[in-house]
Amino acid sequence: MSQTTKVDVIIKSLSELESEIDSVNLSLADMKKSLNSIAQKEIDSLLEQTRKMANSEAESLVSDSKSKAESESQKIAQDGESKISEIQKNIDSNFDSAVDGAVETILKA
Repeated sequence: MSQTTKVDVIIKSLSELESEIDSVNLSLADMKKSLNSIAQKEIDSLLEQTRKMANSEAESLVSDSKSKAESESQKIAQDGESKISEIQKNIDSNFDSAVDGAVETILKA
């Protein structure tokens, strides 16, 4: 083989190698885009799941707080009714003596 032929073979081999490298680079770029797309979809999915979990937890906390507040409110209302009943009993039991005291005061005047 002559020197020119060897050079031509080397140049042809280098050219083919360059084409293969370009092809691999394009393939890698496509794979990178694909991986980025998959990663973004996974991120979006996880973000949505996190939001759902946070909303669920918040709703649970609100529900628990509401139940506790309603229970406390009922207890306060019962205590208030009990005190009103006690005050009414005191008024009823002391009404006659209050009227007598008022009449006595008016008659003294």
